[in-house]
Amino acid sequence: MTWGNALTWRRRIGLLLALAGLAACALVSIMVGSRWLGVGAVLDALLRPGDELAGADPTVAIVWGLRVPRTGFGLAVGAALGMAGALMQGLTRNPLADPGLLGVSAGASLAVVLSTGVLGVTSLTGYIWFAFAGAAVAAVVVFLLAARGVGGATPTKLALAGAGVTAMIGSLTTSLLLSDAATLDRYRFWSVGALSGQDPATLLQVLPFLAAGALLAAVVAPGMNVLSLGEDAARGLGQRIGLIRIAGVVAITLLAGAGVAVCGPIAFVGLVVPHIARAICGPDHRWVLAYSAVLAPALLLAADVFGRLVAYPDELHVGIVVAALGAPFFIAFVRRSRVAEL
Repeated sequence: MTWGNALTWRRRIGLLLALAGLAACALVSIMVGSRWLGVGAVLDALLRPGDELAGADPTVAIVWGLRVPRTGFGLAVGAALGMAGALMQGLTRNPLADPGLLGVSAGASLAVVLSTGVLGVTSLTGYIWFAFAGAAVAAVVVFLLAARGVGGATPTKLALAGAGVTAMIGSLTTSLLLSDAATLDRYRFWSVGALSGQDPATLLQVLPFLAAGALLAAVVAPGMNVLSLGEDAARGLGQRIGLIRIAGVVAITLLAGAGVAVCGPIAFVGLVVPHIARAICGPDHRWVLAYSAVLAPALLLAADVFGRLVAYPDELHVGIVVAALGAPFFIAFVRRSRVAEL
């Protein structure tokens, strides 16, 4: 067996193990809560989804009415943030980049504040679309600013434009929040980042955007591998650099924008997971995206379960747990292993 085949098999086996870990996290997520359920009870309830509507069994109602939707949000949003982070770091060639660097989180936050404070939208299903639109507009503005001048939207210009737009939008958001206590009260529940309390119909509404972003990310990945060799080498190999960057920005906007709009700006997932993925599978963006799509939801579900356990019978929102655990974990990870240069 050649080295290339051995590496491929190692990656495949590692991905299968990661999928098994994700399945275990999903099962535990359904089991743990204010009322603990056994494995047998969960599996039995999963096979009887129709009973929840009839109210025949409270266990089935808990599983299908509360915990399956919550786990579904963790799976979808985690995968979206993980892939968006991997794309962001590869596109900007910045190992400290996360989905918020393009202004996605800041744009969504401003749109939520405007929709709730100015337009009076109070329901999640109402302001989620404003959040998604705000994320998309902010990403477009960042890309247009970075594309101006010589060289187009280079990684450095994207990072600088993203930081500038994020700072500007953040100041506007803070000003609006400080001037309206009612808007601040509604905004804080969204901004903390949570998987619970979400309308299951919302996930179905954003799934097409997430699927489109994931498909576009898979299409862009081979071009990003060539682009990592340098712009001159990529041009020499016939790659259309501008098109790759535009497609990457669109994929990030779809993935991170939809994820942030649904569950709020959950930090560190898109930053930490791609580094773990590269440590396992190497720099190939195709494998990094695949691993990120599996490891990120596993991390998010594990943090959500930890939030339920640490404050039992109450719970901490997953955004708080990820932020509390993500920072020291990332520092330890960087200290123990060399962060891959992009």
